[in-house]
Amino acid sequence: MPFAPNKLKSLTAAALLSLLTLSTAQAAELVVSAAASLTNAFKELSQSFEQQHPGTKVVTNFGASDILMQQIVRGAPVDVFASADQTAMDKALTEKAVNPATRKNFAANQIVLIVPIDSKLPLTTLKDLTQPAVKKVAYGNPASVPFGRYTKTALEQAGLWDAVSAKGVLAQNVRQSLDYVARGEVEAGFVFATDAAVMPDKVKVAIRIPSDTPATYPIAVTASTTQSELANQFIAYVLSPAGQNVLARYGFLKP
Repeated sequence: MPFAPNKLKSLTAAALLSLLTLSTAQAAELVVSAAASLTNAFKELSQSFEQQHPGTKVVTNFGASDILMQQIVRGAPVDVFASADQTAMDKALTEKAVNPATRKNFAANQIVLIVPIDSKLPLTTLKDLTQPAVKKVAYGNPASVPFGRYTKTALEQAGLWDAVSAKGVLAQNVRQSLDYVARGEVEAGFVFATDAAVMPDKVKVAIRIPSDTPATYPIAVTASTTQSELANQFIAYVLSPAGQNVLARYGFLKP
């Protein structure tokens, strides 16, 4: 049975509205690539941002900062890049992958040494990692992971890099190092303090690592974004009192 003209007109209008809605949704999609240590905090920040910007969808991509930077350089459709250290952001600037005028520091963190929650090892100083009972130590690859670079700097300052790296189990990102410790696959591991707080029932902090190099997090709008205004609004929200309160609740410090 053929459609009545009015019904056909109604269906056509509905289809057109659906297409316009889809187009609008696509136009308001914001892609944020952020360091793995930001996973929990940025998921909440993204949800809050969406609530304040109806029709906007924030798509988050988490991983090692250097890997994310390389993806952007190679043309990945990303609007905002949030790094766990300055080195990865510096590389992004060198490659002209981000807009230097939008670069801001928005958070800080601290490297800690964690052990499984049931560990009985007496680890109170970094030198204790050289004892025979410690066979494996997880940390990030300094060549590609920010928390690995912070770890190496701290161990070099203590004169222990060679001894500890000989027991090293390299993690692709900070959450992998956390998992290694949580599963008891290593005796100890280095992570950011905020990541240790994610699994309080599985890991505990043995040592907080002092360092002359602060673990500061920069954020910037990518050079290839087609959502410049929205990307800048997202960064402004991260830097706002509301955004900073969210980060603080997840253990991040002021930059």
